[in-house]
Amino acid sequence: MIISIASGKGGTGKTTVATNLALVLGDRVELLDCDVEEPNAHLFLKPQIDRTEQVDTPIPLVDEAKCTFCRKCADICRFNAIAVVGRKVLVFPELCHSCGGCVAVCPEGAITEIGRELGTVNYGHRNGFKFINGRLRVGEAMSPPLIKRVRAARDPERITLIDAPPGTSCPVIAAMNGADFILMVTEPTPFGLHDLKLAVEAVRLLGIPCGLVVNRADIGDDKVFAYAREEGLPVLLTIPFERGIAEAYSRGETIIEALPQWRAKFLQLFADIEALIERGAAQ
Repeated sequence: MIISIASGKGGTGKTTVATNLALVLGDRVELLDCDVEEPNAHLFLKPQIDRTEQVDTPIPLVDEAKCTFCRKCADICRFNAIAVVGRKVLVFPELCHSCGGCVAVCPEGAITEIGRELGTVNYGHRNGFKFINGRLRVGEAMSPPLIKRVRAARDPERITLIDAPPGTSCPVIAAMNGADFILMVTEPTPFGLHDLKLAVEAVRLLGIPCGLVVNRADIGDDKVFAYAREEGLPVLLTIPFERGIAEAYSRGETIIEALPQWRAKFLQLFADIEALIERGAAQ
């Protein structure tokens, strides 16, 4: 089972929900922090990191002694990552999507591939559950390949929780695609509603069932709840704007550690998600 925890915008409490779910489910679960540009689940879970590996992506290396400057490599590249200027071949590594097209079409075999660092993947654990996160190299823009590497490390024998990046762009799709359920975390504010609508549209394009958690549920207005009713989106949990929760967050603690009465609510959240997945599979 794969549950991707996402949000239309940053700051809604997505990581709060993901880390509390991971702790309450214990050794049945693994948490993959795929918010690789700003991973922060480790700040709350404090896992022991067992190993770290560097992740590279292939980019072209041109041997100009073999090159006839025919421009076939430049013509096939939709991202303008390689250009032929006179008798010089220019490669722009930051634009390369590592498709290998230039290597395939070169008639002289003048193009090979070398690795360019994307970032790192950290593997760890805490109290029996697995923890994996990705950390994008500073200045790097190509996060989807790193997200895919994090996801490739999942254990199919465990419940997989994915802490997805916020928004609706390519990194978000990379973290949501193939999940059994999307748990969307939002807040009852105009910005929260606007970005929630965009995120729900993306989820529906993927054809994945979705439910909501409304954080800081007693601020703002009821337009998020009205939208959920109109769209048939179940609100599975509401988290109030309470001082005790905010204080725990500021100390780097999870809700269930600071306020144990919340354990039952997060267990019920998972039970509701499980029931919705089973109901969808039966249809």
